[in-house]
Amino acid sequence: MIEAIVFYVFSAVLVASAVMVIFARNPVHSVLFLILCFFNAAGLFVLMGAEFLAMILVVVYVGAVAVLFLFVVMMLDVDFAALRAGYAKYLPVGAAVGVILAAELVFVLAPWAFSPSVPEAIAVPIPDPGQIHNTRALGLVLYDQYVFVFQAAGLILLVAMIGAIVLTLREREGVKRQSIPRQIARTRAEGVETVAVKSRQGVDV
Repeated sequence: MIEAIVFYVFSAVLVASAVMVIFARNPVHSVLFLILCFFNAAGLFVLMGAEFLAMILVVVYVGAVAVLFLFVVMMLDVDFAALRAGYAKYLPVGAAVGVILAAELVFVLAPWAFSPSVPEAIAVPIPDPGQIHNTRALGLVLYDQYVFVFQAAGLILLVAMIGAIVLTLREREGVKRQSIPRQIARTRAEGVETVAVKSRQGVDV
């Protein structure tokens, strides 16, 4: 009974904070609601017996990603009033795209149903804490049963990272780039200029 109450509390706060991430007017508030989402999702993982996933969610997403979003949003001097100026102009197009996506989801999910044998096929019993802990059980699943899928996902992420680096480092006119050989070959005479400044006079730049 207590677990069911805790589950519904975590779920309700999770859904409410997720909605507020989208509808909050202040982006800083959106990031704070996102952090609240992560904490409640971590609580649900703990209820499922996946404490390792809960800690990873808090440490990685809350401690790194969400905090990074928060600092970036707070440091950028963005005029949000100017960004919302064209909201009414693009509202019909955005609403049409949203309706089309919703209709596609309905057409895909409406005829789809679970087979009665699916829960038994995908259900994996939680291992006995006295025999094996959650972290080892997760490692056995990833690196034993789904090792090829796991390696393929890592390869896809590696290709995406290389592609992002290649797109960033492409040659563009008017962009200053670091030249390490020129920096190493630079002499003191090129980098330092000695100026004799007279008393009570400035320096002409």
